[in-house]
Amino acid sequence: MKYISTRGETAPKSFSEVLLMGLAPDGGLMLPEHYPQISADTLNQWRSLSYPELAFEIISLFATDIPSEDLRDIIGRTYTEAAFGTPEITPVRTLSDGIKIEALSNGPTLAFKDMAMQFLGNAFEYVLNKEGKQLNILGATSGDTGSAAEYALRGKKGVNVFMLSPEGKMSDFQRAQMFSLQDENIHNIAVKGMFDDCQDIVKAVQNDAAFKQQYHIGTVNSINWGRIVAQVVYYFAGYFRATDNNSQQVSFCVPSGNFGNVCAGHIARQMGLPVRRLIVATNENDVLDEFFKTGRYLPRSTEHTHVTSSPSMDISKASNFERFVFDLSGRNPQQIQALWADVASGKGFDLGGEMEKVRTQYGFVSGKSTHADRLATIKTVYAQDGELIDPHTADGVKVAREVREAGETVVCLETALAAKFEQTIHEAVGSVAVPRPAGLEGLENLPQRVQVVENDTEAVKTIIRTALQG
Repeated sequence: MKYISTRGETAPKSFSEVLLMGLAPDGGLMLPEHYPQISADTLNQWRSLSYPELAFEIISLFATDIPSEDLRDIIGRTYTEAAFGTPEITPVRTLSDGIKIEALSNGPTLAFKDMAMQFLGNAFEYVLNKEGKQLNILGATSGDTGSAAEYALRGKKGVNVFMLSPEGKMSDFQRAQMFSLQDENIHNIAVKGMFDDCQDIVKAVQNDAAFKQQYHIGTVNSINWGRIVAQVVYYFAGYFRATDNNSQQVSFCVPSGNFGNVCAGHIARQMGLPVRRLIVATNENDVLDEFFKTGRYLPRSTEHTHVTSSPSMDISKASNFERFVFDLSGRNPQQIQALWADVASGKGFDLGGEMEKVRTQYGFVSGKSTHADRLATIKTVYAQDGELIDPHTADGVKVAREVREAGETVVCLETALAAKFEQTIHEAVGSVAVPRPAGLEGLENLPQRVQVVENDTEAVKTIIRTALQG
Protein backbone atom coordinates (compact mmCIF):
# COMPACT_ATOMS: atom_id res chain seq x y z
CA MET A 1 0.00 0.00 0.00
CA LYS A 2 1.39 3.38 -1.05
CA TYR A 3 0.24 6.82 0.10
CA ILE A 4 -0.37 9.96 -1.95
CA SER A 5 -0.97 13.62 -1.09
CA THR A 6 -4.26 15.45 -1.52
CA ARG A 7 -2.27 18.17 -3.32
CA GLY A 8 -0.76 15.70 -5.82
CA GLU A 9 2.86 16.85 -5.72
CA THR A 10 4.43 14.33 -3.35
CA ALA A 11 5.90 11.03 -4.56
CA PRO A 12 4.10 7.92 -3.25
CA LYS A 13 5.27 6.90 0.23
CA SER A 14 5.16 3.79 2.43
CA PHE A 15 3.20 3.58 5.69
CA SER A 16 6.34 4.00 7.82
CA GLU A 17 7.38 7.09 5.85
CA VAL A 18 3.93 8.64 6.20
CA LEU A 19 3.84 7.76 9.91
CA LEU A 20 6.83 10.01 10.59
CA MET A 21 5.88 12.71 8.09
CA GLY A 22 2.81 14.62 9.27
CA LEU A 23 1.92 17.22 6.66
CA ALA A 24 3.04 16.30 3.13
CA PRO A 25 5.89 18.33 1.61
CA ASP A 26 3.40 19.92 -0.82
CA GLY A 27 1.20 21.08 2.07
CA GLY A 28 -1.42 18.37 1.58
CA LEU A 29 -2.50 15.37 3.66
CA MET A 30 -1.50 11.79 2.94
CA LEU A 31 -4.07 9.15 2.04
CA PRO A 32 -3.81 5.57 0.73
CA GLU A 33 -3.87 5.24 -3.06
CA HIS A 34 -7.07 3.22 -2.61
CA TYR A 35 -9.26 1.96 0.24
CA PRO A 36 -9.19 -1.83 0.76
CA GLN A 37 -12.58 -3.41 0.07
CA ILE A 38 -13.98 -5.71 2.75
CA SER A 39 -16.13 -8.60 1.49
CA ALA A 40 -19.18 -9.99 3.27
CA ASP A 41 -17.21 -13.17 4.08
CA THR A 42 -14.39 -11.16 5.65
CA LEU A 43 -16.89 -9.10 7.65
CA ASN A 44 -18.39 -12.33 8.98
CA GLN A 45 -14.95 -13.63 9.97
CA TRP A 46 -14.08 -10.37 11.73
CA ARG A 47 -17.26 -10.28 13.84
CA SER A 48 -15.94 -12.84 16.34
CA LEU A 49 -12.45 -11.36 16.73
CA SER A 50 -11.10 -9.69 19.85
CA TYR A 51 -10.25 -5.98 19.59
CA PRO A 52 -6.47 -6.59 19.16
CA GLU A 53 -7.15 -9.27 16.53
CA LEU A 54 -9.53 -6.94 14.67
CA ALA A 55 -7.01 -4.08 14.88
CA PHE A 56 -4.33 -6.32 13.38
CA GLU A 57 -6.55 -7.39 10.47
CA ILE A 58 -7.51 -3.82 9.60
CA ILE A 59 -4.19 -2.04 10.18
CA SER A 60 -2.25 -4.74 8.31
CA LEU A 61 -4.18 -3.75 5.17
CA PHE A 62 -2.63 -0.27 5.42
CA ALA A 63 0.77 -0.90 7.08
CA THR A 64 2.02 -3.34 4.46
CA ASP A 65 5.69 -2.46 4.96
CA ILE A 66 5.71 -3.64 8.61
CA PRO A 67 6.23 -7.42 8.97
CA SER A 68 3.12 -9.16 10.32
CA GLU A 69 4.88 -10.50 13.41
CA ASP A 70 6.13 -7.01 14.33
CA LEU A 71 2.75 -5.37 13.71
CA ARG A 72 0.99 -8.00 15.79
CA ASP A 73 3.43 -7.28 18.63
CA ILE A 74 2.88 -3.48 18.39
CA ILE A 75 -0.91 -3.94 18.49
CA GLY A 76 -0.76 -6.59 21.21
CA ARG A 77 1.17 -4.20 23.47
CA THR A 78 -1.25 -1.37 22.68
CA TYR A 79 -4.76 -2.70 23.21
CA THR A 80 -4.56 -4.39 26.60
CA GLU A 81 -7.01 -4.72 29.46
CA ALA A 82 -4.40 -3.09 31.70
CA ALA A 83 -4.35 0.06 29.52
CA PHE A 84 -8.08 0.28 28.76
CA GLY A 85 -9.69 -1.25 31.83
CA THR A 86 -11.74 -3.87 29.99
CA PRO A 87 -10.95 -6.79 27.64
CA GLU A 88 -13.57 -5.42 25.24
CA ILE A 89 -11.53 -2.19 24.91
CA THR A 90 -14.55 -0.30 23.41
CA PRO A 91 -17.79 -1.67 24.93
CA VAL A 92 -21.11 -0.35 23.62
CA ARG A 93 -23.97 0.56 25.99
CA THR A 94 -27.56 1.62 25.28
CA LEU A 95 -29.39 4.59 26.81
CA SER A 96 -33.04 4.26 27.78
CA ASP A 97 -34.14 6.05 24.60
CA GLY A 98 -32.27 3.55 22.41
CA ILE A 99 -29.27 5.74 21.52
CA LYS A 100 -26.08 3.70 21.89
CA ILE A 101 -22.73 4.99 23.14
CA GLU A 102 -19.42 3.40 22.22
CA ALA A 103 -17.04 3.80 25.17
CA LEU A 104 -13.76 5.15 23.78
CA SER A 105 -12.49 6.86 26.93
CA ASN A 106 -11.15 4.03 29.06
CA GLY A 107 -7.49 4.72 28.24
CA PRO A 108 -4.90 6.45 30.43
CA THR A 109 -6.05 10.03 29.71
CA LEU A 110 -9.81 9.30 29.77
CA ALA A 111 -10.42 10.47 26.18
CA PHE A 112 -10.97 8.82 22.80
CA LYS A 113 -7.61 10.15 21.60
CA ASP A 114 -5.94 7.32 23.56
CA MET A 115 -7.40 4.80 21.10
CA ALA A 116 -5.09 6.04 18.36
CA MET A 117 -2.31 7.66 20.37
CA GLN A 118 -1.35 4.53 22.30
CA PHE A 119 -0.88 2.75 18.95
CA LEU A 120 1.02 5.71 17.53
CA GLY A 121 3.44 5.78 20.47
CA ASN A 122 4.38 2.13 20.02
CA ALA A 123 4.51 2.43 16.22
CA PHE A 124 6.76 5.51 16.39
CA GLU A 125 9.17 3.77 18.75
CA TYR A 126 9.30 0.70 16.49
CA VAL A 127 9.97 2.60 13.25
CA LEU A 128 12.48 5.01 14.83
CA ASN A 129 14.39 2.17 16.47
CA LYS A 130 14.45 0.19 13.24
CA GLU A 131 15.72 3.16 11.22
CA GLY A 132 18.01 4.58 13.92
CA LYS A 133 16.21 7.93 13.78
CA GLN A 134 14.97 10.55 16.22
CA LEU A 135 11.63 12.36 15.93
CA ASN A 136 10.59 15.62 17.50
CA ILE A 137 6.83 15.83 17.69
CA LEU A 138 5.21 19.24 17.31
CA GLY A 139 1.50 19.12 18.04
CA ALA A 140 -1.46 21.34 18.86
CA THR A 141 -4.28 20.44 21.20
CA SER A 142 -7.67 21.89 22.02
CA GLY A 143 -7.92 19.66 25.05
CA ASP A 144 -7.39 15.92 24.74
CA THR A 145 -4.87 15.25 21.95
CA GLY A 146 -2.06 16.79 24.00
CA SER A 147 -2.39 14.64 27.09
CA ALA A 148 -3.05 11.50 25.03
CA ALA A 149 0.12 12.14 23.00
CA GLU A 150 2.22 12.96 26.02
CA TYR A 151 1.11 9.90 27.97
CA ALA A 152 1.73 7.69 24.92
CA LEU A 153 5.18 9.15 24.22
CA ARG A 154 6.56 10.01 27.66
CA GLY A 155 9.92 8.33 28.14
CA LYS A 156 9.87 6.83 24.63
CA LYS A 157 13.31 6.36 23.12
CA GLY A 158 14.15 8.76 20.31
CA VAL A 159 11.06 10.98 20.73
CA ASN A 160 10.59 14.52 22.09
CA VAL A 161 7.16 16.16 22.32
CA PHE A 162 6.46 19.90 21.94
CA MET A 163 2.74 20.41 22.54
CA LEU A 164 0.98 23.73 21.89
CA SER A 165 -2.30 24.57 23.62
CA PRO A 166 -4.40 27.76 23.80
CA GLU A 167 -3.60 29.50 27.08
CA GLY A 168 -6.48 29.31 29.57
CA LYS A 169 -8.92 27.60 27.19
CA MET A 170 -8.84 24.00 28.48
CA SER A 171 -10.47 22.61 31.61
CA ASP A 172 -8.42 22.53 34.83
CA PHE A 173 -8.24 18.74 34.58
CA GLN A 174 -7.02 18.83 30.97
CA ARG A 175 -4.32 21.36 31.84
CA ALA A 176 -3.20 19.37 34.87
CA GLN A 177 -2.96 16.14 32.89
CA MET A 178 -0.47 17.74 30.51
CA PHE A 179 1.40 20.29 32.56
CA SER A 180 2.00 18.00 35.56
CA LEU A 181 4.16 15.61 33.53
CA GLN A 182 7.80 15.95 34.55
CA ASP A 183 9.39 13.74 31.85
CA GLU A 184 12.38 15.40 30.19
CA ASN A 185 11.12 14.62 26.67
CA ILE A 186 7.80 16.46 27.24
CA HIS A 187 7.60 20.23 26.54
CA ASN A 188 4.30 22.09 27.09
CA ILE A 189 3.85 25.46 25.37
CA ALA A 190 0.74 27.60 26.06
CA VAL A 191 0.05 30.03 23.20
CA LYS A 192 -1.79 33.31 23.79
CA GLY A 193 -4.63 32.61 21.35
CA MET A 194 -7.08 29.92 20.24
CA PHE A 195 -6.55 26.33 19.11
CA ASP A 196 -6.61 27.42 15.46
CA ASP A 197 -3.62 29.68 16.18
CA CYS A 198 -1.74 26.72 17.64
CA GLN A 199 -2.67 24.62 14.62
CA ASP A 200 -1.51 27.38 12.26
CA ILE A 201 1.89 27.47 14.01
CA VAL A 202 2.23 23.69 13.63
CA LYS A 203 1.46 23.98 9.91
CA ALA A 204 3.85 26.92 9.48
CA VAL A 205 6.68 24.90 11.04
CA GLN A 206 5.71 21.86 8.96
CA ASN A 207 5.88 24.02 5.83
CA ASP A 208 9.39 25.29 6.70
CA ALA A 209 11.17 22.44 4.93
CA ALA A 210 14.67 23.37 6.14
CA PHE A 211 13.66 23.65 9.81
CA LYS A 212 11.55 20.51 9.60
CA GLN A 213 14.47 18.53 8.16
CA GLN A 214 17.11 19.94 10.51
CA TYR A 215 15.08 19.21 13.64
CA HIS A 216 13.28 16.04 12.46
CA ILE A 217 9.81 17.50 13.04
CA GLY A 218 6.81 15.17 12.94
CA THR A 219 3.26 15.44 14.25
CA VAL A 220 0.67 13.52 16.24
CA ASN A 221 -2.26 15.75 15.30
CA SER A 222 -5.01 14.01 13.42
CA ILE A 223 -3.32 15.05 10.17
CA ASN A 224 -1.06 12.06 10.97
CA TRP A 225 -2.30 9.07 8.98
CA GLY A 226 -1.34 6.65 11.77
CA ARG A 227 -3.98 8.32 13.97
CA ILE A 228 -6.70 7.92 11.36
CA VAL A 229 -6.03 4.26 10.57
CA ALA A 230 -6.11 3.31 14.26
CA GLN A 231 -9.48 5.07 14.60
CA VAL A 232 -10.96 3.12 11.68
CA VAL A 233 -10.76 0.02 13.89
CA TYR A 234 -13.29 1.16 16.48
CA TYR A 235 -15.93 1.84 13.84
CA PHE A 236 -15.79 -1.86 12.90
CA ALA A 237 -15.73 -2.88 16.58
CA GLY A 238 -18.67 -0.56 17.38
CA TYR A 239 -20.66 -1.90 14.44
CA PHE A 240 -20.19 -5.51 15.52
CA ARG A 241 -21.21 -4.73 19.12
CA ALA A 242 -24.29 -2.74 18.08
CA THR A 243 -25.66 -5.39 15.67
CA ASP A 244 -26.53 -9.09 15.63
CA ASN A 245 -25.49 -9.77 12.04
CA ASN A 246 -23.93 -8.06 9.06
CA SER A 247 -27.21 -7.48 7.20
CA GLN A 248 -27.96 -4.64 9.62
CA GLN A 249 -26.92 -1.01 9.19
CA VAL A 250 -25.72 1.41 11.82
CA SER A 251 -25.33 5.20 11.83
CA PHE A 252 -22.54 6.85 13.81
CA CYS A 253 -22.88 10.25 15.45
CA VAL A 254 -19.50 11.90 15.97
CA PRO A 255 -18.74 15.06 17.98
CA SER A 256 -16.51 16.92 15.52
CA GLY A 257 -13.88 19.64 15.58
CA ASN A 258 -10.89 18.77 13.44
CA PHE A 259 -12.79 16.14 11.38
CA GLY A 260 -10.24 13.37 12.12
CA ASN A 261 -12.63 11.14 14.07
CA VAL A 262 -15.46 11.19 11.54
CA CYS A 263 -12.93 11.00 8.68
CA ALA A 264 -12.02 7.54 10.00
CA GLY A 265 -15.72 6.67 9.86
CA HIS A 266 -15.84 7.87 6.25
CA ILE A 267 -12.95 5.54 5.43
CA ALA A 268 -14.59 2.59 7.23
CA ARG A 269 -17.74 3.22 5.19
CA GLN A 270 -15.75 3.40 1.96
CA MET A 271 -14.14 0.05 2.85
CA GLY A 272 -17.59 -1.54 2.96
CA LEU A 273 -18.68 -1.34 6.60
CA PRO A 274 -22.52 -1.19 6.57
CA VAL A 275 -22.76 2.41 7.81
CA ARG A 276 -26.03 4.09 6.88
CA ARG A 277 -25.20 7.65 7.87
CA LEU A 278 -22.31 9.61 9.39
CA ILE A 279 -23.78 12.31 11.65
CA VAL A 280 -21.44 15.24 12.30
CA ALA A 281 -22.20 16.98 15.61
CA THR A 282 -20.69 20.43 16.20
CA ASN A 283 -20.89 22.92 19.03
CA GLU A 284 -21.28 26.69 18.57
CA ASN A 285 -18.25 26.55 16.25
CA ASP A 286 -20.49 25.20 13.53
CA VAL A 287 -18.41 25.63 10.36
CA LEU A 288 -18.79 21.92 9.53
CA ASP A 289 -22.52 21.95 10.26
CA GLU A 290 -22.85 24.86 7.85
CA PHE A 291 -21.01 22.91 5.16
CA PHE A 292 -23.06 19.73 5.52
CA LYS A 293 -26.27 21.74 5.43
CA THR A 294 -25.40 24.18 2.62
CA GLY A 295 -22.12 23.20 0.91
CA ARG A 296 -20.49 26.44 2.08
CA TYR A 297 -17.12 26.05 3.85
CA LEU A 298 -15.82 29.23 5.43
CA PRO A 299 -13.40 28.72 8.34
CA ARG A 300 -13.55 31.52 10.87
CA SER A 301 -10.78 33.65 12.29
CA THR A 302 -9.58 33.32 15.87
CA GLU A 303 -11.64 36.29 17.03
CA HIS A 304 -14.78 34.66 15.62
CA THR A 305 -14.15 31.25 17.21
CA HIS A 306 -16.25 30.72 20.34
CA VAL A 307 -14.85 29.56 23.67
CA THR A 308 -17.37 26.91 24.78
CA SER A 309 -18.02 24.28 27.43
CA SER A 310 -17.04 21.55 24.93
CA PRO A 311 -13.53 22.97 24.37
CA SER A 312 -12.05 20.12 22.35
CA MET A 313 -14.41 21.18 19.54
CA ASP A 314 -13.55 24.90 19.65
CA ILE A 315 -12.06 24.67 16.17
CA SER A 316 -12.92 26.64 13.05
CA LYS A 317 -10.43 25.12 10.59
CA ALA A 318 -11.01 21.39 10.30
CA SER A 319 -7.65 20.03 9.16
CA ASN A 320 -8.87 16.58 8.10
CA PHE A 321 -11.74 17.96 6.07
CA GLU A 322 -9.36 18.15 3.10
CA ARG A 323 -9.17 14.34 3.03
CA PHE A 324 -12.92 14.02 2.59
CA VAL A 325 -13.16 16.78 -0.02
CA PHE A 326 -10.34 15.05 -1.95
CA ASP A 327 -12.54 11.94 -2.20
CA LEU A 328 -15.62 14.06 -2.96
CA SER A 329 -13.75 15.72 -5.84
CA GLY A 330 -12.98 12.37 -7.44
CA ARG A 331 -9.44 12.64 -6.00
CA ASN A 332 -8.60 15.70 -8.06
CA PRO A 333 -5.48 17.35 -6.55
CA GLN A 334 -5.75 20.43 -8.79
CA GLN A 335 -9.24 21.12 -7.46
CA ILE A 336 -8.02 20.67 -3.87
CA GLN A 337 -5.17 23.13 -4.46
CA ALA A 338 -7.63 25.68 -5.83
CA LEU A 339 -10.20 25.18 -3.04
CA TRP A 340 -7.63 25.46 -0.26
CA ALA A 341 -6.07 28.52 -1.87
CA ASP A 342 -9.52 30.08 -1.47
CA VAL A 343 -9.58 28.92 2.17
CA ALA A 344 -6.14 30.45 2.77
CA SER A 345 -7.29 33.76 1.28
CA GLY A 346 -10.25 33.85 3.65
CA LYS A 347 -12.80 33.42 0.87
CA GLY A 348 -13.68 29.78 1.56
CA PHE A 349 -15.60 27.78 -1.04
CA ASP A 350 -19.08 26.61 -1.93
CA LEU A 351 -19.81 23.04 -3.05
CA GLY A 352 -23.58 23.41 -2.83
CA GLY A 353 -23.95 21.53 -6.12
CA GLU A 354 -22.36 18.44 -4.55
CA MET A 355 -24.65 18.13 -1.54
CA GLU A 356 -26.85 15.39 -2.97
CA LYS A 357 -23.69 13.32 -3.49
CA VAL A 358 -22.45 14.19 0.02
CA ARG A 359 -25.68 12.86 1.53
CA THR A 360 -26.42 9.87 -0.69
CA GLN A 361 -23.04 8.55 -1.83
CA TYR A 362 -21.17 9.46 1.36
CA GLY A 363 -24.00 9.42 3.94
CA PHE A 364 -23.17 12.69 5.73
CA VAL A 365 -25.67 14.76 7.72
CA SER A 366 -25.04 17.15 10.59
CA GLY A 367 -26.43 19.04 13.56
CA LYS A 368 -25.40 21.64 16.11
CA SER A 369 -25.48 21.79 19.90
CA THR A 370 -25.17 24.83 22.19
CA HIS A 371 -24.19 25.26 25.83
CA ALA A 372 -27.84 25.13 26.89
CA ASP A 373 -28.34 21.99 24.78
CA ARG A 374 -25.41 20.12 26.29
CA LEU A 375 -26.43 21.04 29.85
CA ALA A 376 -29.96 19.80 29.16
CA THR A 377 -28.65 16.58 27.61
CA ILE A 378 -26.25 15.87 30.50
CA LYS A 379 -29.15 16.48 32.92
CA THR A 380 -31.59 14.26 31.00
CA VAL A 381 -29.14 11.36 30.61
CA TYR A 382 -28.29 11.54 34.31
CA ALA A 383 -31.98 11.59 35.30
CA GLN A 384 -33.03 8.79 32.93
CA ASP A 385 -29.97 6.55 32.92
CA GLY A 386 -28.07 7.42 36.08
CA GLU A 387 -24.84 8.12 34.23
CA LEU A 388 -22.77 11.23 33.64
CA ILE A 389 -21.57 12.02 30.13
CA ASP A 390 -19.02 14.67 29.20
CA PRO A 391 -20.05 17.86 27.32
CA HIS A 392 -18.75 16.68 23.91
CA THR A 393 -20.53 13.35 24.13
CA ALA A 394 -23.61 15.32 25.17
CA ASP A 395 -23.34 17.34 21.95
CA GLY A 396 -23.33 14.03 20.07
CA VAL A 397 -26.32 12.61 21.96
CA LYS A 398 -28.31 15.83 21.44
CA VAL A 399 -27.71 15.81 17.68
CA ALA A 400 -28.32 12.05 17.43
CA ARG A 401 -31.71 12.44 19.10
CA GLU A 402 -32.53 15.34 16.80
CA VAL A 403 -31.76 13.65 13.46
CA ARG A 404 -32.47 9.96 14.22
CA GLU A 405 -35.01 8.45 11.87
CA ALA A 406 -37.56 5.74 12.69
CA GLY A 407 -35.87 2.37 13.13
CA GLU A 408 -32.36 3.81 12.79
CA THR A 409 -29.65 2.44 15.10
CA VAL A 410 -27.40 5.34 16.11
CA VAL A 411 -24.09 4.83 17.90
CA CYS A 412 -22.62 7.98 19.49
CA LEU A 413 -18.87 7.99 19.84
CA GLU A 414 -17.89 8.93 23.38
CA THR A 415 -15.32 11.72 23.51
CA ALA A 416 -14.14 11.68 27.12
CA LEU A 417 -15.14 10.86 30.67
CA ALA A 418 -17.18 13.35 32.65
CA ALA A 419 -14.34 13.62 35.22
CA LYS A 420 -12.44 15.90 32.83
CA PHE A 421 -15.21 18.53 32.92
CA GLU A 422 -16.47 18.69 36.50
CA GLN A 423 -17.42 22.37 36.32
CA THR A 424 -19.84 21.82 33.42
CA ILE A 425 -21.21 18.64 34.98
CA HIS A 426 -21.98 20.51 38.22
CA GLU A 427 -23.63 23.31 36.24
CA ALA A 428 -25.88 20.71 34.60
CA VAL A 429 -26.82 18.45 37.50
CA GLY A 430 -25.71 20.19 40.69
CA SER A 431 -23.03 19.15 43.15
CA VAL A 432 -23.07 15.39 42.55
CA ALA A 433 -19.86 13.40 42.93
CA VAL A 434 -18.20 13.02 39.53
CA PRO A 435 -16.36 9.67 39.58
CA ARG A 436 -12.63 9.62 38.82
CA PRO A 437 -10.51 6.57 38.06
CA ALA A 438 -8.17 5.62 40.89
CA GLY A 439 -4.88 7.50 41.00
CA LEU A 440 -6.20 10.79 39.62
CA GLU A 441 -7.29 12.32 42.91
CA GLY A 442 -5.67 15.72 43.45
CA LEU A 443 -4.28 15.87 39.92
CA GLU A 444 -4.88 19.63 39.70
CA ASN A 445 -2.68 20.21 42.78
CA LEU A 446 0.48 18.68 41.30
CA PRO A 447 3.37 20.96 40.22
CA GLN A 448 3.02 22.08 36.58
CA ARG A 449 5.63 22.75 33.87
CA VAL A 450 4.64 25.02 30.97
CA GLN A 451 6.08 27.89 28.91
CA VAL A 452 3.69 30.68 27.86
CA VAL A 453 4.43 32.40 24.52
CA GLU A 454 2.85 34.94 22.20
CA ASN A 455 1.00 33.73 19.10
CA ASP A 456 4.25 33.64 17.11
CA THR A 457 5.82 30.84 15.06
CA GLU A 458 9.37 32.10 15.59
CA ALA A 459 8.93 32.03 19.37
CA VAL A 460 7.96 28.35 19.17
CA LYS A 461 10.90 27.58 16.88
CA THR A 462 13.23 29.19 19.42
CA ILE A 463 11.91 26.92 22.17
CA ILE A 464 12.47 23.86 19.97
CA ARG A 465 16.02 24.94 19.01
CA THR A 466 16.97 25.68 22.61
CA ALA A 467 15.62 22.37 23.93
CA LEU A 468 17.26 20.25 21.23
CA GLN A 469 20.60 22.01 21.28
CA GLY A 470 20.77 21.55 25.04
